[in-house]
Amino acid sequence: MELEGLTEITSTGELEEVVGAPLQRVLDKQRPALHALDREWLAASPFCLVATSDADGRCDVSPKGDPAGFTHVLDERVIAIPERPGNRRVDGFRNVLANPHVGLLYFIPGRGDTLRINGRARLLRDAPFFERMVVKGHRPSVVLLVEIEEVFHHCSKAFLRSGLWDSRTWDPEAVPSRAHIAKNLERPNDSMSELEHYYSDERYAKLLYDAKA
Repeated sequence: MELEGLTEITSTGELEEVVGAPLQRVLDKQRPALHALDREWLAASPFCLVATSDADGRCDVSPKGDPAGFTHVLDERVIAIPERPGNRRVDGFRNVLANPHVGLLYFIPGRGDTLRINGRARLLRDAPFFERMVVKGHRPSVVLLVEIEEVFHHCSKAFLRSGLWDSRTWDPEAVPSRAHIAKNLERPNDSMSELEHYYSDERYAKLLYDAKA
């Protein structure tokens, strides 16, 4: 579809004309290795987003979550993220095999600031430290190993604008349920009762660490 009336930005110079140039302290805040405070953040974080792209630049972002401290710090330049049972699409992992560059965004519930880590990733099917990543009897079969290139903290403006952690803004019923979405877009031949059971929190809670799920 061709859109009309667009004024496109096509250069970094043009972009800076619009948004301005970053302050030097903002440019200087990125570091090549973890500080003790970054380690504390990783120890407290139960959730991150992993951004990847394939060899042609097609992108994917995948959520990763586990008990706080799920990211294993091997040293100041290397971290490891366990994979848990999911839908087995592993789009991000397929991307890593073609293009090792990854971007990570770590959250702490209730905090507006975030920790950003960029680096190069590899997939491991085994290593001695896998035993330290067992949760509820589940030993990861795949781990994302990230060699850090950049790490820095990001301010809370996006969270404040969105009111993300303010429960007064929450409206989980604003859109149809996951079961309703699946019925309309993915599984039209299944009954709503089957889908409501399949996507229920109770069912998922029983299968969170079941590798056969």
